[in-house]
Amino acid sequence: MNRATMCNCHDNNAEQFLGADRSSKTIYRQSTIATDPRTTQPLLSDQECKHRETEGRGITLCSLLDLRYQKEKSKLDLWISAFQRKCGRLIISCSLPAELYAALLQYLFRSRFAFVIYTEALCPVPMGRVTAWGFFICLLLALGWVLASYVRNKETRKIKESMKSGNHFAFLSYDINELEHSIQVNLPRVSVVMPLKGFGEHNLHNWRSQITTLYGGPVEFLFVVESVEDRAYLAVSQLLKSYQDHVDAKIVVAGHSTTCSQKIHNQLVGVENMHKESKYVLFLDDDVRLHPGSIGALTAEMIKNPDIFIQTGYPLDLPSGSLGSYCIYEYHMMHADDFRTNRHNVVSDLKDGGYSDDMTLAAIAGAHKRLITSPPVAVFPHPLGSDLNFGRYWNYLRKQTFVLESYATKTNWVMNRALFSVHCYLSWGFVAPFIMSGIHLAAALRFHSNGYSFDEAVLPSTGLLLVGCLATCTTIELLSMWNLTRIEVQLCNLLSPEAPPLSLASYNWCLVFIAMLVDNFLYPISAFRSHFSQSINWSGIRYHLKDGKISKIDRSKDKGPKFTDLGGKHLYGKKGAQNNSSFLVCLSRTLAHWRQPKKYDV
Repeated sequence: MNRATMCNCHDNNAEQFLGADRSSKTIYRQSTIATDPRTTQPLLSDQECKHRETEGRGITLCSLLDLRYQKEKSKLDLWISAFQRKCGRLIISCSLPAELYAALLQYLFRSRFAFVIYTEALCPVPMGRVTAWGFFICLLLALGWVLASYVRNKETRKIKESMKSGNHFAFLSYDINELEHSIQVNLPRVSVVMPLKGFGEHNLHNWRSQITTLYGGPVEFLFVVESVEDRAYLAVSQLLKSYQDHVDAKIVVAGHSTTCSQKIHNQLVGVENMHKESKYVLFLDDDVRLHPGSIGALTAEMIKNPDIFIQTGYPLDLPSGSLGSYCIYEYHMMHADDFRTNRHNVVSDLKDGGYSDDMTLAAIAGAHKRLITSPPVAVFPHPLGSDLNFGRYWNYLRKQTFVLESYATKTNWVMNRALFSVHCYLSWGFVAPFIMSGIHLAAALRFHSNGYSFDEAVLPSTGLLLVGCLATCTTIELLSMWNLTRIEVQLCNLLSPEAPPLSLASYNWCLVFIAMLVDNFLYPISAFRSHFSQSINWSGIRYHLKDGKISKIDRSKDKGPKFTDLGGKHLYGKKGAQNNSSFLVCLSRTLAHWRQPKKYDV
């Protein structure tokens, strides 16, 4: 007789053997001793029954599941203490095969104790500990966003106070005297390198915001494409024709990469073609909008602190549905001489199998104790594609986790493995409490639907208390996210007064919450997929890694995706039909907005 059948055979005995006195909430043993229906022998001796009653634990269900079978199978350690006078609840603590779990839960859901299925039956770690860890993660995220809100709000107040003092150009400089012509003409030359791939719905607007900067010093723009067949080539050519007498800009054809990622290859070719007198080089992603004073603010920080190795910034995702938060490095400004002289082997490490420029540069900065900073005003609008779908989000998530598989040194490998482990642990540690809370609520609804009132049951009040605490922590977290997004939207509006004002109206916070759960659930899956595959298809190019470096590059228009990123850029062919009404499409956009994780992403 298998265990599931055995449990069903004893259902009737269980109903007779376990009873509930609803007035006193006690469970007692009736005078009849339960017997094994196959042998008619008592399952528990009188002495053991008295001993269990003395301990206040009542009769365990192991008697109903056949003690003899338990002795034969030493790993079978199911026991249920059906009564605890002090706690007043039913506790399940077990480590059983799945089929025995199913039989036990089936019995419990048919009984009056359906509500009190305790989470230890489903998880070897105590529920309270796991849920408390979820509280900690939620509150830690909330604290981080509160601190970020404070820093951003401080900059917002400075701009407003400067404007009240009569400086209507505070979005360029807090001190209007710094805008004098005598100071502006002495500003250092800056080269802006933009590696391009594909063309999408927001690119023209983004590029216009980048080349129409109000930086007072000499600046040149280098648009670097893989080939003239790239859709970005024709679009940029037409744009530059309309600005040919106003900006110093040109298109550079880099050709195919052979030893590193195409993006890094384009960046290095751009550096080779920059002006020989350029003091700083700004690597800028083509899917982000610049503020008129952004280049000036970055240059001022570099002049103020020459020890800065990299200045970086983050985008504010503009939804059709959700959240803006910290993200990948959307740009980084560096000293041009670091590339000319190959300082710290910057060029060599990037060219020799480099996949992620951000990860490689961060590793170099860490190894040589160089400074990486991010100015408070370094927040830029980042519009996403309106035809974003889950497949494109998943490919983007794979790209974010794949960067942890690339490394330049042994120390870099150790750091990546630590980030991999911690991120996966925190991601599922964030999701697990919500799953457990869902089990509690489902059991409560099932009990209530069976016609029992909560006063009639032996209830684990701790479970509902944990659910309430988790809901409170989640609310605090969402409020801190909302406040940070509100302040960043306000800051972006102040820094770009000529642009259409941004608004929080398009943010769907219910989808934000769902996206948080789905994204944190999928992140470890994507991370493990990246770890075991050691290859990824990005922008129509498949990269293969070996020992942390690119070892092989496959190019195929037929096998590659038609889109290059979340900004809605198309690589080849015609633009597909859009579907803006689908819930999955909206959720995919929200996931993309939320999936802007940590500083080590590419």
